[in-house]
Amino acid sequence: MGLVNINSTIAGLNPYKPGKPIEELSRELGLTNIVKLASNENPLGVSAQVKEAIDKTSKDLTRYPDGSGFALKRGLSDRLGVDPVQLTLGNGSNDVLDLIARATLDNESEGVISEHGFVVYGLAIRCVGGDLITVPAKSFGCDLEAMAQAVTERTKVIYIANPNNPTGTWVRQNELCAFLDSVPSSVWVVLDEAYFEYVDLPDYPDGLLLQKRYPNLVVTRTFSKAYGLAGLRVGYAISSPEFADILNRVRQPFNVNSLALAAAVVALQDQEFIETSVELNQVGMQQICDGLNTLSLEIIPSVGNFVSFNTDRSESEVYQQLLERGIIVRPISEYGLPGFIRVTVGLEAENSRFLEVLSEVL
Repeated sequence: MGLVNINSTIAGLNPYKPGKPIEELSRELGLTNIVKLASNENPLGVSAQVKEAIDKTSKDLTRYPDGSGFALKRGLSDRLGVDPVQLTLGNGSNDVLDLIARATLDNESEGVISEHGFVVYGLAIRCVGGDLITVPAKSFGCDLEAMAQAVTERTKVIYIANPNNPTGTWVRQNELCAFLDSVPSSVWVVLDEAYFEYVDLPDYPDGLLLQKRYPNLVVTRTFSKAYGLAGLRVGYAISSPEFADILNRVRQPFNVNSLALAAAVVALQDQEFIETSVELNQVGMQQICDGLNTLSLEIIPSVGNFVSFNTDRSESEVYQQLLERGIIVRPISEYGLPGFIRVTVGLEAENSRFLEVLSEVL
């Protein structure tokens, strides 16, 4: 007997597929020397101060976390120069991306995304019954002019990743401003800046500065990438106070746990760790790109902590052969990029091993 009384929209969704965990590959193939470069995690882990904060907080786990996230909001306010009432905390930035869809969309409206965009955007839009409008990409990235032209009277929200995952492409300051000028102020524009800390380009826009000119702009960021807190899940949105109030009405109580709150407060203060992480990423990115170029593989230029490349063959076969040799990467055919694989920048030795094994596989 089939399931009954199930939301037909939800039943038709394909669930998000995360990168394969190290433990899973170890169970499957009995491997012990495994390098995971699949999920855009910080290879440095976390700082000693963060570990100390986690240890201290773990002694009081019988208490509920601060549902308002007061200390973290205060820290973010001081660091970013925003009012605490503009902040919405989430269980990773995925959580706030989903909250935004729930707060803006219904089954009579639509959300706009770019081809090759982060798969969570489409899931969030469709989960609440909104129509998903996917605009063809331009040079693997967002075609902002085409996205603006796709807006109709039914459009309520637009998701843009800058830089984009999984392609690593980015939109420039003048392009984004022109786009925001052309989009009706009634349409919410979500600028996902999950990899913001890694980008150091003169024409790369800071969403928080633009937000002062465009009240319909919502910026999301995370502690999962450069800050190294992927396992604790804490992200946030910065928006107008009025929109933040709406988001906090649909947010689940205690959606950020005590360990995550404590760790994020301390991580935010340790900018030296961020600087070290960014420097390591820059060197590692060059190392990987040089190696891929040596193998004559097409690379999508990236400003994140990952790079995608064309294997010129079945990416699933290359992926499987890498797995069998203890290397976990991410095939991205589900993003409309058959033949492509995304690899995260790791430590020097991890990058070297990946390139060596990839060369053997190819």
